[in-house]
Amino acid sequence: MILFPAIDLKNGQCVRLEQGDMARATVFNLDPAAQAKTFETQGFEYLHVVDLDGAFAGKPVNAQAVESMLKVVKFPVQLGGGIRDLATIEAWLSKGIRRVIIGTAAVRDPGLVKEAAKKFPGRVAVGLDARDGKVAVEGWAETSTVTALDIAQRFEDAGVAAIIFTDIARDGLLKGLNLDATIALADAISIPVIASGGFASIADVKAMLEPRAKKLEGAISGRALYDGRVDPAEALTLIRNARAAA
Repeated sequence: MILFPAIDLKNGQCVRLEQGDMARATVFNLDPAAQAKTFETQGFEYLHVVDLDGAFAGKPVNAQAVESMLKVVKFPVQLGGGIRDLATIEAWLSKGIRRVIIGTAAVRDPGLVKEAAKKFPGRVAVGLDARDGKVAVEGWAETSTVTALDIAQRFEDAGVAAIIFTDIARDGLLKGLNLDATIALADAISIPVIASGGFASIADVKAMLEPRAKKLEGAISGRALYDGRVDPAEALTLIRNARAAA
């Protein structure tokens, strides 16, 4: 299990939203690169970054902030937000992003995901953000008519590295992960699934380490890390001990 600390970028700053609402943003750090370095120093293994402005604009907006992070950290970084064509995917991977996350384009242009996953094995993930079971797109501003499972099944044999499943209703509200829905998705497909949205406490770490969640690749935590509800050392020790015992 991997615990991914999250950095969401808005106007070049590190923020957290509530339920994906850009008007409900809390700024946690004015220096995303410093925040990324802090997470690396704390012992996290993999960073999750979202260009929120890019998700709405349909193209990278906070590139400067992302590039500043890549200059100061050595651990792998996965990036989503505004990645909707092959040129953008190639550009980010060439700059050092380990894995790109395709969200809106996975719904609107599944062929792009398949082409990219074939060209860059292991380096393309799909972000599925669900509101009442239906996938939301365009920075969560629009809700589609398809379910997360519908989309995920399109990519079963495409070579997608992971599915990041976010429950929008819980995102940023510290209500706990929606593990029932996430595990149900993971059980229905062969692609590794990462849980996102609502991560609230050390109880979520423990829940991720239960046998029923063994198929999950990991979980993403944002606000709970920033406001101290989750102690990084305690969380990472639990995960290391679970791995050692496996």
